[in-house]
Amino acid sequence: QLAESGGGWVQPGESLRLSCAASGSIFTFSAMGWARQAPGGQREMVARITKLGRADYADSVLGRFSVYREPRENAVILEMNRLKPEDTAVYYCNAESGSTKTWGQGTQVTVSS
Repeated sequence: QLAESGGGWVQPGESLRLSCAASGSIFTFSAMGWARQAPGGQREMVARITKLGRADYADSVLGRFSVYREPRENAVILEMNRLKPEDTAVYYCNAESGSTKTWGQGTQVTVSS
């Protein structure tokens, strides 16, 4: 099971830190990541980190977002900086194990002035 936290409302240019805690060790998954879905839109990948630590990002967040594993929390973190109104969405954590992808319930992020 995955549980996201850290969403909320911020103004443009501000930062947020999302956390995805797993019920089992995060190092058992082949990869973990974050996706988002804006109102009326499709779910899109935002950031992904493999078991070996390789991180990939969507072009729209490259240079602003950072994904990493935090062993002390047994969680995958998404650091979001210089947030824009178009980053407004429900953010979902996911974990890959073989051909299986598990999803969290999502956390709302709203960026507006």
